[in-house]
Amino acid sequence: MARGVSPWLAPVATAAAATSVLAARDRRWALAAAPLAALTGGMLWFFRDPERVPGTARVLAPADGVVQSVDPWPDGRTRVAIFMSPLDVHVNRAPLAGTVTSIEHIPGGFVPAFNKDSDTNERVVWHFDTALGDIELVQIAGAVARRIVPYLTVGAKVARAERIGLIRLGSRVDVYLPEGIAPSVTVGEKTVAGVTGLDHG
Repeated sequence: MARGVSPWLAPVATAAAATSVLAARDRRWALAAAPLAALTGGMLWFFRDPERVPGTARVLAPADGVVQSVDPWPDGRTRVAIFMSPLDVHVNRAPLAGTVTSIEHIPGGFVPAFNKDSDTNERVVWHFDTALGDIELVQIAGAVARRIVPYLTVGAKVARAERIGLIRLGSRVDVYLPEGIAPSVTVGEKTVAGVTGLDHG
C-alpha cells in the first residue's frame, strides 16, 4: 500500500469491519456493511503501490497515466504532462537520480486535471540536481485529488524511479526535459512510472 493513505483508508476500513460484525448479529446492518466493504476494496485498489524495475532511458516517466501534452517551453525545455486517472497508481517516482534541491507547495484551485486551466491548481513543485542539470517536476491536484503527499525533503538523495510522493486519487504530473533532450513520447501514449522512457537517450 502507498504511504500517506491511512487518513482516508483507516476510517472506511474500520467502519466496514464494524458494520460487518454487526451484520452477523442483525442482517439490517448489511445495508451499511456491503457498500462500506466495496468502498474499502476500491480504496485498496486505488492506493496500490507495486514494485517496479526501472526502465533504461535517461529520463523516466514520473507517473502512471496518459501523456496529455508535449509542449516546447520558451526557455528551451520541453514539458511532458501526464494525466493520472482515478484508476492509475497514484505514487509518483523520480525521473532520474539526483538530489532534491527544492520542494515548494503552491496553493490554487481544483479544476479537473485534463482541463488547461488546471495550470493554476494547487501543486507541489520539485527541483532535482541531476547529471542532466536541473530537472523540474510538478505534482498537480485535480477535482478529486485534493491532497499531495511528498515523501522526501530538501537535500535528500534520490535514485532513479524511487518513490517521491503521492497524489491521492489521481491528477497530473508534469516533468520538464532540459534543453537539448528530445522527447520520445507522444500525446495519448500510456506511461508507467519509473519504467517508460521520456527521452530518446
